Amino acid sequence: MQEILVISDSHGLTNRVQKIKDRHNISTMIHCGDSELPNDHPFIEDLTIVQGNCDRPGEFNEEEQLTIDGLNIYVTHGHLYQVKSDLLSLTYRAEEVGAHIVCFGHSHIAGAEKIDGRLYINPGSIRYPRRIKERTYVILSWENPSVIKVQFLDLDGNELGELSRTFHLN
Repeated sequence: MQEILVISDSHGLTNRVQKIKDRHNISTMIHCGDSELPNDHPFIEDLTIVQGNCDRPGEFNEEEQLTIDGLNIYVTHGHLYQVKSDLLSLTYRAEEVGAHIVCFGHSHIAGAEKIDGRLYINPGSIRYPRRIKERTYVILSWENPSVIKVQFLDLDGNELGELSRTFHLN
């Protein structure tokens, strides 16, 4: 089974990031920006991480792409695509890069949805959540890359069933 850990908007939290990493021991980990840490900080050395609007300019790339099991995973913070308003600009970029899965943050609002065959995931914030009280992150998992389980977890590792879902990509 393939698994990916996705966090965002940790805003300087280091011990929580390390605790989450240690709890899951997943080799592929993504941070969708606003870590507020320097790029050489040991807590983020094994993460694929992007530049957030609160990160020091030039610390990270604005976007990253991973390919796993034939799935193109696009990672951005979201501030350059006005994700607090809607996902239209982000969907255009996702189409341009041929993304199957889009991971982003910025709004601090946890959620997952499928738009035009692409899966959009915002893991929420592990420091300052909005619309819910739980501080959240995500585990993506699949045995078959066309069926993706999106599991939202709180800081203690408890699943938030009302947010977690399984998506079929075709």
